[in-house]
Amino acid sequence: MYQQYNVPLTFGQVFAPGAFPAASGLVGVYAGAQLPLQVNIKARHADGSVRHAVITAILPQMAAGQNGTLALNAAAAPAPATATGPGSLLASGFDSTVKLTLAGQLYTASAAQLLQSTAYQTWLSGPMVNEWQVSAPFKSAAGVNHPHLSARFAIRSYTGGNGVRGKVRVDVTVENNWAYEPAPKTFTYNAEVLINGKSIYNIAALQHYHHARWRKVFWPELEPSVHIKHDTAYLIASKAVPNYDQSLTISPTALSTMKTTWDAAKPGPMGMAMVDKYMPATGGRPDIGLNHAWGAMYLLSMDERAKEVTVGLSDLSGSWPMHYRDRVTGQPVSIVDYPFIRDIRISSDSFNRALNRWEDMPQCTPAIECKTPYTPETSHHPSFSYLPYLVTGDTYHLDELNFWANWNLINQNPGYRQHATGLVKSHQVRGQAWALRSLTQAAYIAPDDHPLKAYFNKIIDNNLNWYTATFVTANSNQLGFIDNSGFAAVAYTGPGGPKTGMSPWQDDFFTSSIGQAYELGYTKSKTLLDWKARFPVGRLTAPGYCWVDGAVYALSVRATETSPYFTTFAQAWQATFRAADNTDLVNSTGQRYVDQPCGSQLQANWRTQVEIDKRSGRTPWLAGEMTGYASSQEGFPANMQPAVAMAASTGIPNARAAWDVFAKRTIKPDYTQRPQFAIVPR
Repeated sequence: MYQQYNVPLTFGQVFAPGAFPAASGLVGVYAGAQLPLQVNIKARHADGSVRHAVITAILPQMAAGQNGTLALNAAAAPAPATATGPGSLLASGFDSTVKLTLAGQLYTASAAQLLQSTAYQTWLSGPMVNEWQVSAPFKSAAGVNHPHLSARFAIRSYTGGNGVRGKVRVDVTVENNWAYEPAPKTFTYNAEVLINGKSIYNIAALQHYHHARWRKVFWPELEPSVHIKHDTAYLIASKAVPNYDQSLTISPTALSTMKTTWDAAKPGPMGMAMVDKYMPATGGRPDIGLNHAWGAMYLLSMDERAKEVTVGLSDLSGSWPMHYRDRVTGQPVSIVDYPFIRDIRISSDSFNRALNRWEDMPQCTPAIECKTPYTPETSHHPSFSYLPYLVTGDTYHLDELNFWANWNLINQNPGYRQHATGLVKSHQVRGQAWALRSLTQAAYIAPDDHPLKAYFNKIIDNNLNWYTATFVTANSNQLGFIDNSGFAAVAYTGPGGPKTGMSPWQDDFFTSSIGQAYELGYTKSKTLLDWKARFPVGRLTAPGYCWVDGAVYALSVRATETSPYFTTFAQAWQATFRAADNTDLVNSTGQRYVDQPCGSQLQANWRTQVEIDKRSGRTPWLAGEMTGYASSQEGFPANMQPAVAMAASTGIPNARAAWDVFAKRTIKPDYTQRPQFAIVPR
């Protein structure tokens, strides 16, 4: 390590409503002295105060291993910055070129040529740094555009301070993403990236999957060696991220193991580390939640290794074959422009009679041309890019967030989503939860002038209207669970027969997602959240329901497939804990389960006897130990925790009492290892 001078920092920062008023500015304080900042405001709250900005500072010096604090203090609003073009940078001889050799033919894309000849977009503008973005198809030597492959450049040029002037960051993305281009396929090519004529990156025989993309970031000069830590308490207090339990200390062993696993995977273009490549796979997984486990570890530790993995996974999320970019708009293809659109793998029900056209994606012919190791799915898709964009301000992550949010719409039957209305009700309940999570995260953090902000906000509004009318206004059921009004959620076999049970854990995902929507400022969700909160609260506090079974895998909610839903939690509990022949559930001692005092040692002994009867080898149950893998970070009680935490803040009857019951359970997960569900009430 070495002493660094004039160190450029650029990062994303979220602000609580009212914290950064509309008519104010910011100044930094570092090492006891004021430090000028460049603040590029991207999004505002409803009151006009700043929600999200990209901030740049130039640190005068930083020694090896030095820790420093950069405080952001209120200041007078600066004069509007004069936009600066890339002319000076280009005059210095700058260029970045990507070369692809495909089937013996060379295709190129040059950032300098594009900055000179095409309309660029300005992302950052000010006295310290400017960033210009351009994109275009790769061209052959004869000037012919490749029909599928295109390049995107984000060129960041630092201009403030003698020591930083001329520093450039080059962000390169290669895409195979066009939505309606015929004959999509996987392409194999050799790739080379050059900056100022010098080759700095090569990869041979890369298989670039259909509707996927890859990204690399380069610093032609020495990259600043700085790890930026955000204030965890402030991020959580802003409500931009859930209220993770800040009393946790993330395990050093878990952080080391995560880094080792990441490095061993050698993640690169078209790679995917640590996440199940087949998303429909079932079982507890660290990538599921309002944020994945590695992102939660990063939030609570601000560890450099956790940030590397969290940001790196967002980079690699481009590998999944679900990126559909509209050539006309340059954005993910819209269900408003194409109300009958369907994903490439689903090609029926997509004929638009009004415009006399099919709107499903062009198919791969033969199908082997689109073979890929990755299978995305709404019901298990992680939140890859929300947190990375929030803390970095890099538009690659913003694009990824938008692609995934939008894909949850276009992979549905158009009629089920009500075409351009964009309802997500036809997904599994967990899919509805994660689709709404991704939509609200994307809309909340999107820049105010981004064309998808209004688009996503309208779709969220449509969904909140539908859920509120269907479940709350229509009083769909007394218990507060997502029933068969959309997706056939009551699909489990219980003692009363087929289609009498539903999965509380999937429903808890939905409650936590609606809770986050409310925290992000979607006030219309409060009525729905209050109704949904009945379900986790009732399973912990309702008379006649034993809270130990609050996180049971499947809960019976009606006596038979044709019966009405139960009106009390006591009925649901009694119906669930019966034998397959719908008689009393007894163990080998002849005692009935429903007779054991809830949370008692007698109840635990009854269960232990069942384990002995079936010779399972399980350790004895403890009094107050919840069913559903109580010690697992991905067990059903863990799945329940964010829902109970969100419910506790609603103010509905018994909400805080429910959290108190839940918090006193005997066996809890070790969230220092994987804290994605370690959310507590505000």
